[in-house]
Amino acid sequence: MPRVSEEHLTARREQILAAARVCFLSKGLHNTSMQDLIQEAGLSVGAVYRYFKSKNDIIAAIASTVVGGIQLHIEDVAARRLPLTDSMSLILEEVERQTGPGGFLPIALQVWAEATLDPAIGAIVKERYEALRDSMRVLIVHAIESGELPAGADVDATTAAFYSLLPGYALQRLLTGRPDRDTYLAGIRTLIGRR
Repeated sequence: MPRVSEEHLTARREQILAAARVCFLSKGLHNTSMQDLIQEAGLSVGAVYRYFKSKNDIIAAIASTVVGGIQLHIEDVAARRLPLTDSMSLILEEVERQTGPGGFLPIALQVWAEATLDPAIGAIVKERYEALRDSMRVLIVHAIESGELPAGADVDATTAAFYSLLPGYALQRLLTGRPDRDTYLAGIRTLIGRR
């Protein structure tokens, strides 16, 4: 039997994840069954289970993709050592993109809700979002080093508060369509005392 190429394996895995996104957006995370995912992917049961043993494995892969992409973006922004609001502007740009058509945040919202009911999904979310918060911590460290934030600031406390601005913006955009990024940034500037 010929070996299957890495490209083929990656393409099949992405085909399954794309089918899951379609199902989760149309039926909801909780109401989507593995049979729904298999049917949407157009693959055999065995083919789907070769890549993912359960719906939770698929959810974990999607959560990893969502958080991983935003995390890499935050790390790239942090490496530039920009003022805090400039960094946040660039990060919110990515969050805004992910709330729009084809973005992952509508599914992330469902995953967050399911995490409050299912301990396995809760563990996935906790791990992914703690990693994301750790990436935001670098921005706070840089802001303290540059004098933008007070030298004695508690890095972890400040990170926790600053990090909450990301899901706060995402939720407002998903649920109400506002505020726009400029308005939100104006509020952030007011909160941290920058013009």
